[in-house]
Amino acid sequence: MHIAIDAAGGDYAPQNVVDGALVAARHFGFGLTFVGAADAIEAELARHGEVAGDNLRIEPAPDVVKMEEFPGAALRQKPRASVHVAAEIVARGEAAAFFSAGNTGATLLASCGAFGMLTGVDRPALATIIPTLRSEAVLLDAGANVECRPLHLVQFAAMGTVYARLALGVLNPTVGLLSIGEEPTKGNDLTRDTHRLLSASKLNFIGNIEGRDVYTGKAEVIVCDGFTGNIALKVSEGLVEVVEELLREELTRTFTTRVGFLLSRRAFRRFRRRLDYSEYGGAPLLGVAGLSIVGHGRSSTKAVRNAVAMAYRFASQNFVARVAREIEAIYPAVKN
Repeated sequence: MHIAIDAAGGDYAPQNVVDGALVAARHFGFGLTFVGAADAIEAELARHGEVAGDNLRIEPAPDVVKMEEFPGAALRQKPRASVHVAAEIVARGEAAAFFSAGNTGATLLASCGAFGMLTGVDRPALATIIPTLRSEAVLLDAGANVECRPLHLVQFAAMGTVYARLALGVLNPTVGLLSIGEEPTKGNDLTRDTHRLLSASKLNFIGNIEGRDVYTGKAEVIVCDGFTGNIALKVSEGLVEVVEELLREELTRTFTTRVGFLLSRRAFRRFRRRLDYSEYGGAPLLGVAGLSIVGHGRSSTKAVRNAVAMAYRFASQNFVARVAREIEAIYPAVKN
């Protein structure tokens, strides 16, 4: 099995991307196809004493879609962009999945163009696993769709339900709609109409949840449009960094607190691990008929390793085919 890697995507590409992908491949024993500037990839492989061969392939791609570029226009102008080439490799059956930490919109468009959509799904969604007080939850959409219609959010709820079953082992996940109040009348037209559709569906819908409930575990699947979901995640990431820094300042302020900090370092590390997005690595793009894992633009080596490992595990488990079967089984409920 090979995983295609967009080696040019991300703020710290190609170094972090190559480093993390190699660690995952060595641990699980699968092959990698790196896509990007061949000389840069070869130089990174050489740092690890590796050269291209059967297990480590290089697919040259002269262009990259930068973070600030408009995805659609960039892909039209750069048909040999690394993210596009990586998706095509999977579509041809030369790799089982692909990972990119580059422009999310470009990854979405490249995936849709290369794979098409699953039956019963109009829009793909980024599904992110988040920690909660109880266990873990799935939040989607985390940034693939800025504007959505109510039916799209219902489809996200269905895909999130499937993902929670397969990835988290929850048999009948609870679904919550992220809004500004618990009452069905709260929110905008999108949330009110979505609430009505979800209430009439056969999904395990528990109603609206507010932002304060995202991390309490009240819902195991949290549904929102991509604009709201991405802001929620980015605020959370920033808050974790601020809390960590404030804790560090307070715990090192005096001799007594410094001693306490030294004694509690293990707990502090566990706290950070529970909230660190790099522990989850990436987010699968649900709804496309191929396996795409999207990484954070600032992905560290650890985040890339975990994201590529996720791609391998999902490919080994025929994840996309299983999602397709589950979606087809519950799609009548979604349409109604």
